[in-house]
Amino acid sequence: MESASSFILQLAILIISVVVHEVSHGFAALALGDKTAKYAGRLTLNPIPHIDPFGSIILPLLLAIPLLFGQSTILLGWAKPVPYNPHNLRNPRWGPAFVGVAGPLANLCIAIVFGLAIRFGGVIPELVSGFAQSMLEVFSVIVIINLVLAVFNLVPIPPLDGSKVLFSALPYRYYGVQRFLEERSLILLLFFVFFLSRFLSPLVFILYYLIVRWTW
Repeated sequence: MESASSFILQLAILIISVVVHEVSHGFAALALGDKTAKYAGRLTLNPIPHIDPFGSIILPLLLAIPLLFGQSTILLGWAKPVPYNPHNLRNPRWGPAFVGVAGPLANLCIAIVFGLAIRFGGVIPELVSGFAQSMLEVFSVIVIINLVLAVFNLVPIPPLDGSKVLFSALPYRYYGVQRFLEERSLILLLFFVFFLSRFLSPLVFILYYLIVRWTW
């Protein structure tokens, strides 16, 4: 029951975090001159327009299976990509990269804010009891999940945000690399999620340690 409650909490945090992630893409595109996300009604924190059946629900459920056997797991997921037209951006070359980075940057900012909250609770011992202690544990989960989202989305596999940065940086003569990754994106992404994503954990916890230590 405790594992089930923990999973429900993590799933709720994940969904809220991916919504903020996607809305940040939309606002970045808007700031750069593209109103596609605005016209599509995606500049909202209402999760319903953003939920992707596989990335927001099915995948987290699959990744939670180890919890049934008392093992640890790491939640990954995504929402429906916020639409934007790169041709409307004021900087056609680097605009998509800026839009792409906005999502992970938003997650990193959330992690830092709640890292500060952990620090605030830690330096006032009388607050660290009962309900307050539980809240600090929730804040810790928020930090970790948002760091996971930031790091995961910077992997250069389409449609993840790292691919937008990579494609903006690649000279045109390497367009074949972009085409290869786009044509095999689903296979590459699923392979990464199920076989390589565990390698994100050490980096996430290093970042967590650095943020919490820095906030001290």
